[in-house]
Amino acid sequence: MSTPTDSVELVGDEAAGNVARAVLFAAATSATAPVDMVHPLAPNVPITLQTLWVYLAGVVLGPLWAGVAFTLYLLAGLIGLPVFAGGNAGLGVLLGPTGGFLVGFPLAAMTIGAVAHGTSGLNPLDSIPIPRLVAALVAGTAVVYAAGAVGYALVQAIGLLAAVSAVVVPFLPVAGLKVAATVAIVRSDGLVAR
Repeated sequence: MSTPTDSVELVGDEAAGNVARAVLFAAATSATAPVDMVHPLAPNVPITLQTLWVYLAGVVLGPLWAGVAFTLYLLAGLIGLPVFAGGNAGLGVLLGPTGGFLVGFPLAAMTIGAVAHGTSGLNPLDSIPIPRLVAALVAGTAVVYAAGAVGYALVQAIGLLAAVSAVVVPFLPVAGLKVAATVAIVRSDGLVAR
């Protein structure tokens, strides 16, 4: 006696693709995190490519999946994988002076996705006007730096203005370069089918 069986699709192709892209962005961020540089004006806060990946994830994945990507990234660091700046990991990093920046990553990625794409779903990358793209990246940068400054102020027990002077102002030129690089990458032939 045979029983007919139907194929059951537990997860659709679109969902599987979104999960794969989120994991890819988390992995790319993790792979570049050990490469950091010391800023001469703020030696306690490293310069990394992590925020570039936050920017790209927000634009490419949209708010939901960009948030998922950086939540996965934070979870990987929390369980001890060396995915934070300098190859560090653990709760101590998140509760340390620069932990606020990391906590801001998912929020910034979601903000970028929401500003770039709105609420109607993902738009083709080449249809996002450059002023809107730049506005999304500036909003995401503000979220990362606000979270970083608040975290730094709390951990170091200093005022918010002192924290902004110490860990935001010196990095604004670097952030500008990352915004420009993100716009160039998003508008390149590699990401946009023409």
